[in-house]
Amino acid sequence: MSVNRVYAMMVLAAFFWSGAFITGKLAVREFPPFALTFFRFFFALPLIFVILYKHQPDKWLPHKNEWPPLIMLGLIGTFLYHALFFTSLQYTTAINSSLIGSTNPMITAVLAAMFIKEKISLVRMAGIMLSLLGVILTVTNGQWSVLTALSLNYGDILMLLAVGSWACYSLLSRKVMQKYKLSPILLTAYTFLTCTVISIPFVLWENPATYLPTVTFGGWLSILYMTIFASVIGYLVHLIAIEKIGAAKSAIFINLVPVFTIIQSVYILGEPFSLLKLLSAAIIISGVYLTTRPDAEKTENLPTVLGKSDSK
Repeated sequence: MSVNRVYAMMVLAAFFWSGAFITGKLAVREFPPFALTFFRFFFALPLIFVILYKHQPDKWLPHKNEWPPLIMLGLIGTFLYHALFFTSLQYTTAINSSLIGSTNPMITAVLAAMFIKEKISLVRMAGIMLSLLGVILTVTNGQWSVLTALSLNYGDILMLLAVGSWACYSLLSRKVMQKYKLSPILLTAYTFLTCTVISIPFVLWENPATYLPTVTFGGWLSILYMTIFASVIGYLVHLIAIEKIGAAKSAIFINLVPVFTIIQSVYILGEPFSLLKLLSAAIIISGVYLTTRPDAEKTENLPTVLGKSDSK
């Protein structure tokens, strides 16, 4: 497979991931957050396990000592992230959610420096500061009084917490894969399974009888889109890209996600867009690029925004 074809596939994957913010915003109108989390991964399970079994038929079932870290990762990186993500979409726009979500590499880099003593170069530090400025502009809408009055949008705060949970997952998943010699696809399959199982009592608490009878065909299509395109196909494309062009170069394409999300949010959801949002997006994307650009060999070994590492 040529490098240009891999690049084209990663652009398509970024488009699919951006669609998750649009379909997620549509789906929260008909489903509560835990139900969305459950159905997204319940439908993905057969697909991901078929792929896992075909990819490694002799190593598709974890050993007994591998279950605890897999369950922990499924709780932190899949269940918690998506429960917070879908809840945030009830209170904030898809544009804000995607802009805040795009800072994953920045927050991951900060946590790596704090907890595993990764060195941060001046260029990467500048990228982190730029991303932080972009986030502040996004959540305050340029009104600094919002910070002093502590009147931030509840959905934006939840999305920041979601990003933090995914950043923790990114660092922990790399360590787990290295320690137990697990492949990314096995880790993904069992974190999907963990998320699905953990979601069940919360789904029952939401009382499905109150919303399932009124769910439209479009609501189910939104979930299927997130399942097939954003989760399974997006994951596989990213896995191929990591193998062909490396983790750092693959991560750079994540910068396209907020761009695609903004375009779709305006034309599909009718969300308001302003020059301030454009400025925020440009600042965050520039910061993320500086944070993730392959300026040193070490960068290739850092976890990417999606929590996978180049450790196949």
